[in-house]
Amino acid sequence: MMKTVKDKYLVVGADFAGYPLKEAVVAHLKAKGWKITDLGVTDPDTEDSENMFHRVGLRVGAQISEGIFERALLFCGTGMGIHIAASKCPHVHAGVVESVPAALRAITGNGVNVLAMGAFYVAPQMGCDIADAYLGAELGSGYGWWHNFYEFHKLAIDELEAFDYEAYKKNGFRIEHLGDYPLTLETKPE
Repeated sequence: MMKTVKDKYLVVGADFAGYPLKEAVVAHLKAKGWKITDLGVTDPDTEDSENMFHRVGLRVGAQISEGIFERALLFCGTGMGIHIAASKCPHVHAGVVESVPAALRAITGNGVNVLAMGAFYVAPQMGCDIADAYLGAELGSGYGWWHNFYEFHKLAIDELEAFDYEAYKKNGFRIEHLGDYPLTLETKPE
């Protein structure tokens, strides 16, 4: 059975550079009742090459791929390397953010199931705010006023889930459409 956000389960991981930010965010989430599984650095004084950013990213990404956890948070120096590694795992849709609005859009518009932050750029309180925003929203939330927002973005996620590079290449680098939803940029009503 998958460990879900609704039930306050989360998997996290950090390399040594991301450890301080991860610790601040995890302490914040635990105080709010989150049950955290940490698959990265848990002791900054231990030198363990298994906790290089890409190895942690793959370990956490595998938890999403295997359907064990619904979502994850990752931390490294920039957030970039660890998110690239996690993205190598099937069914992982990872993103790097440095602000609350970006975190909200990552989940509400892109369905990101692995969110990465960089400790070189994100202050601890901002990391906590980012985590709260990300974990408190889902695909389409807050966009009820925008016609077809959910359907359009869900279609993109579904097409990316079904993506096969070899089939894409054989098709002249055109993706097979699973459907279509017209979407125009809309202005949020006052």
